[in-house]
Amino acid sequence: MPSHAAHVALQHHFDDLDQQKEASTFGMWVFLVTEILFFGGLFTTYVIYRQRFHGVFVEASRHLDVKWGGINTAVLITSSLTMALAIWSAQVNRRKLIVVFLLLTMVLGSVFLGIKVVEYGDKFTHHLVPGVNFQYAGEHPEQAEMFFSLYFCMTGLHALHMVIGVTLLGVLIYPSWKGRYSAAWHNPLECSGLYWHFVDIVWIFLFPLLYLIGRHVS
Repeated sequence: MPSHAAHVALQHHFDDLDQQKEASTFGMWVFLVTEILFFGGLFTTYVIYRQRFHGVFVEASRHLDVKWGGINTAVLITSSLTMALAIWSAQVNRRKLIVVFLLLTMVLGSVFLGIKVVEYGDKFTHHLVPGVNFQYAGEHPEQAEMFFSLYFCMTGLHALHMVIGVTLLGVLIYPSWKGRYSAAWHNPLECSGLYWHFVDIVWIFLFPLLYLIGRHVS
């Protein structure tokens, strides 16, 4: 029988680290599939309402700041690189580099969230937050309010996932510094990386859908 004491990270109910890695990675992919279904429902809802109220949605989207959205897109793409480099650092047994790249990823994630706070603050200032204080100068304010409802719902849930991701990476800092992750075992980093890349990909779809499509229409 295989020894369950072969590695400190090996849990008692697995035969070896390879089996443990396959199980945890599979579990993360199952979780991400449920997340895809969840966000997919929101994307579908947005597309349906955009088709129904196309002109109003196009006009309302012009109240979003493409500059901030573009910066955030660059920030998240860069954070995917630093996350990948953190995993690479574990694969080549560079303990300090793991911590450095995890911290850089957390900083970039925090920058993204900070920019979202600025964007949300602008919407509050201009009374574009759905509710009793919503004010829209254009035509069909009820339909415009639907756009901003979906905007806050979709970007807000994405921001929540970002907060969870930053927190998750923060939890990995200490064991990384203590040398827990190496070429022999770094699956927690890989699973966290899958989650982080997923959240980044969601934004890659949100940015053009909310900020870009239809802005050229006069």
